[in-house]
Amino acid sequence: MPQTPSPESLIEAALLTQAEPLPERTLRQLCQPPLSADKLEDVLEALQQRWQDRALQLVRSHEGWRFQVASAAFERLGSLQEQRTPRYSRAVMETLAIIAYRQPVTRGDIEAIRGVAVSQNVMQTLQERGWIENIGKRDTVGRPSLWATTKAFLNDLQLSSLEALPPLAELGELVLPELGVGAEAAGEETGQEAG
Repeated sequence: MPQTPSPESLIEAALLTQAEPLPERTLRQLCQPPLSADKLEDVLEALQQRWQDRALQLVRSHEGWRFQVASAAFERLGSLQEQRTPRYSRAVMETLAIIAYRQPVTRGDIEAIRGVAVSQNVMQTLQERGWIENIGKRDTVGRPSLWATTKAFLNDLQLSSLEALPPLAELGELVLPELGVGAEAAGEETGQEAG
């Protein structure tokens, strides 16, 4: 009769074979009897130590725990993938940055900050990627849609929460130079826009 796997090996196998992050509750329930929160923490720490200095790392994301490729190995392994990571236009990245840092926002808010119209293709690209979603309507004339980031955005950027976004000052001119300084005033002005 096969030996029952240890909690550590069972959890390791689950994390290695699942594409999506696994919440702690799910990991605790894998074992019989279910693991306590303290015991699970010990198991996860042991796994992190075991996988330290390897091309895979055990990390905690917004939705739970998962293995991911270590940044040092990511570039080399990327050449094995047939589908390259898509490159996004400046308009897409600026729009995403505004939504991430100022959410919830309307298209009118985004246009006021960027100073140009937001094309439907930009919004569609971000929706198809699963990074933004319509979360309701602003209670103003015209009832414009309000946009915010999604859990997929946090997971893809390996962020535990929006508070983990880098400060705007650190982004410098990388994505949206105007967002840091004039955005406060622009955001206040757009509160009355119809979008």
